Amino acid sequence: MKRKVYIESSVVSYYAGRASRDVVVAGHQQSTQDFWALLSGDLLPHVSALVVKEAGKGDPEMARKRLDAIGSFPVLATTPEAERLAQGLLATHGIPAEYPEDALHIAVAAVGGMEFIVTWNFAHINNPFTKMMIRQAVENAGYECPEVVSPDAFLGEET
Repeated sequence: MKRKVYIESSVVSYYAGRASRDVVVAGHQQSTQDFWALLSGDLLPHVSALVVKEAGKGDPEMARKRLDAIGSFPVLATTPEAERLAQGLLATHGIPAEYPEDALHIAVAAVGGMEFIVTWNFAHINNPFTKMMIRQAVENAGYECPEVVSPDAFLGEET
């Protein structure tokens, strides 16, 4: 059975972005390309309406590339349950109040039954200090918390 994976906006941006000269960004872009190749195997990628909205912003050419990249993925709706869970993540400081979209990504994935959230957002989502609070808030709300990982985790390169 395929594993359900929520693809957060940062991953879409790295996948469809222009090649970077910055060595760290270029490494993330390559890892994202390698991860994307796995999506036709044992992984079932999903995005949310929020990811679609974020992918459509900015430079029209780049927005089209991002939207084309995720065009075949199932889209998870933002439900009242997800909105309540996002508010809970903000209230418990699992996600800083200034970043409600990050809380919504996690909430939509949890309510949608995703097994993984794949993200390059190390500031507010894939952060060792917040992951514990995120997990506790999601589980206290009665949902199973998806594993939060970077694309490298699927490639066996994350430490």
